[in-house]
Amino acid sequence: MKPIPEIELQSPEKIKILQEEKLRILLDYVSLNSPFYKKLFASHHLDINSIKSLEDISSIPPTTKDQLQLHNWDFLCVPMNRIIEYTTTSGTLGKPVTIGLTENDLQRLAYNEYISFACATGTAEDIYQLMITLDRQFMAGVAYYEGIRKLGAGLVRVGPGLPAMQLETIQRLKPTVLVSVPSFIVKLIEFATQQGIDLSKSSVRSIICIGESLRTSDLALNTLGQKIRETWDVQLYGTYASTEMQTAFTECQYGQGGHHHPELVHVELLDDNDAPVKNGQTGEVTITTFGVEGMPLIRYKTGDMARVFTESCECGRTTLRMGPILGRKQQMIKLKGTTIYPQGIFDILQKADHIHDYVVEAYRGPLGTDELKLFIVVPDAHIVRVESNLKTVLQSQLKVIPEIIFSTTSELERKQSAGRKIKKFIDHRI
Repeated sequence: MKPIPEIELQSPEKIKILQEEKLRILLDYVSLNSPFYKKLFASHHLDINSIKSLEDISSIPPTTKDQLQLHNWDFLCVPMNRIIEYTTTSGTLGKPVTIGLTENDLQRLAYNEYISFACATGTAEDIYQLMITLDRQFMAGVAYYEGIRKLGAGLVRVGPGLPAMQLETIQRLKPTVLVSVPSFIVKLIEFATQQGIDLSKSSVRSIICIGESLRTSDLALNTLGQKIRETWDVQLYGTYASTEMQTAFTECQYGQGGHHHPELVHVELLDDNDAPVKNGQTGEVTITTFGVEGMPLIRYKTGDMARVFTESCECGRTTLRMGPILGRKQQMIKLKGTTIYPQGIFDILQKADHIHDYVVEAYRGPLGTDELKLFIVVPDAHIVRVESNLKTVLQSQLKVIPEIIFSTTSELERKQSAGRKIKKFIDHRI
């Protein structure tokens, strides 16, 4: 199997022809098998035979997260006994959603991650250390595991957390690639430094970064990425994926956004009126899945805000590239008239000296307005200076100053661990 699918090297016109063929197959499939889409098409008097091009797809109303939560099993297109894997979303923006996978879906997931790891220059000669959970119905863990197996590479399933254990495994088994949340890599570097260990002499040559943005909107490394690269000369690869779309966008060695796999998913960026944004503008990532058997989705609004890049990449791929997620649409904060996304606050806190950890909380004030609290961990000797400097930077870059609360490591860990993923942003407005 070729590591780069042939379609990803073709002209935009040929890619469009392929996607339109897959769209027609998908519409026929859901109109026969999906209770949700049967009702949707009937209630809007939609004739799916009239939808022949990608442009025609705009006649289908987008599917929302609320609909997927409220009518979860109406999206299922196969009998329950065909489901072999039950996965759930993390529930970041509300009640978790269950996504059932058939055997074919699991094979599709493995293929998706195989070509994604290959995109990040992975080969059968690599050894991958998985520093993420493989339990708790976490789709990504299964996807990475199956994708690496399909690649033919070695696997070390360590799980999340515990810098000492991760470091001991690196020294003992000598993996070449880590798969991890990048903020944990920063903690790993700090631990190694305290132990007098030079990570530059380790076997690790690259890190697949999941769950957090690694780049700014212009594709430069953000503060998190810079912190890693300042002390560890490894290649960093950003990724973007979600449980619902069962597909990943992974960077190649040129780091210019996550590459799109057009045989697996169609991408739109929509504005507040569900119209496509102009080229280069930020919009809500909206996807249509191809080849999903259990729970396919049409024009599903992910809630993630991003922009795409359409120029051909130096790696030879001609498909669009997904920029970093700038924030969740529902996580947008209107603080004293200023629009803020959590990632903008994270960038400031990650860059500040002496801040060891943080949690950002949003809530409704007495007048129904958005309010913010920044919980930070700072050594006692630096509290006064950090508070003064942080207020100056917040005012300069965000134009507003949220409430700053000095906390302890144990208090922050309790806040962060409320759920499957470590949370840096907690939204009490939901």
